[in-house]
Amino acid sequence: MSPLALIWKELWHHRANALLVAGGLALAVALLTVVRLTSVAAERETRRVMRDLGFNLRIIPRDTDMEAFWANGYSDQTLPLDTVPRLAAQHGLFVTFNHLTPTLEHRFPVGGRDALLTGLGLSVIGPGEKKQPLGFVIPKGSVYLGSEVAARLGAKPKSKIELAGRSFTVERVLAESGSDDDIRLYTALEDTQALLGLPGRINEIKAIDCLCLTADQDPLSQLRAVLEKALPEAKVLQLRALSDARAKQRQMAERYAAFAVPGVLLGGALWIGLLTVLNVRERRAEIGLWRALGRSSSQLATLFLGKAALLGLLGAGLGYALGTAVALRFGPDIFKVTAKALEPDFALLGWAALLTPVFAAVSAFLPAMLAVAQDPADSLRAD
Repeated sequence: MSPLALIWKELWHHRANALLVAGGLALAVALLTVVRLTSVAAERETRRVMRDLGFNLRIIPRDTDMEAFWANGYSDQTLPLDTVPRLAAQHGLFVTFNHLTPTLEHRFPVGGRDALLTGLGLSVIGPGEKKQPLGFVIPKGSVYLGSEVAARLGAKPKSKIELAGRSFTVERVLAESGSDDDIRLYTALEDTQALLGLPGRINEIKAIDCLCLTADQDPLSQLRAVLEKALPEAKVLQLRALSDARAKQRQMAERYAAFAVPGVLLGGALWIGLLTVLNVRERRAEIGLWRALGRSSSQLATLFLGKAALLGLLGAGLGYALGTAVALRFGPDIFKVTAKALEPDFALLGWAALLTPVFAAVSAFLPAMLAVAQDPADSLRAD
């Protein structure tokens, strides 16, 4: 009888044990699938939520008067606009900085009082990333108004306002923020440059750091070292509280995956090993009879390990289907911002089909070796 036929007969004859092993493997694969899909979703959700909190780096001209900067909220010096593409072209820069967004900001008279006029250029993002603008993309000739400025002017969406003799369409009135954004006007960068008489100039590059390190890990030294080489005429400031929140959230998601995966693997290995040991103990006399009838150690090892591998393949398919169904059912309720991006990972099915049989065979290896090594006489001796 061929080894495969013998394995099938073995599975059928001891189907209760086989179902327990397959069920344990399926549960382990299901848990790993859920952990994998939710870990990816958690990382994606964290990136999106943290990104939506705004920029946490401010790159300004090195010669900025810092007392005036903190008093006014913007630099009194400028840089050429081509600083941004020049910075983005530096090799490996996007490992440290991302979403490089040129801005020009200055106080500007609006409705008889000063407001903060801010021009936003297009963000430059790392290669391979989807274009997801951070902040606003404002058409030329349009303006976003902070709530206080809108109230001062009596402006509403689609109404017209005049700035320095130029007409602008109010694209949006922003909700009250409780910050200086309430007295801010956002326009396209080119419009702000024209209004301030500073064509081709910017006074800040807003960005997000990609290091995801907390304050005690000293990310600012690394950021400044990179910028010193890439753009020596500028310096970087980090919004520490925001950066810490971003880093701690990202690190928490990574620790979750690092804890969950080994735990599931260990539990699955112990379950398979225990069932195999119990199966061997219950069948000592049967194994002894096989050995007495001339079955070799290699044949018995093939039987036990082949059975484990076949059950591993079955458990991989069932576990992937169950884990994916659970993740897709409950994931969107957990990850509301990126719910639409939650989808099956068919590469994970391939890895499960490849590795689960190997994992099952390795977990059953020691009990199987104990079975084939025992003396037939001892196995057949009456208790």
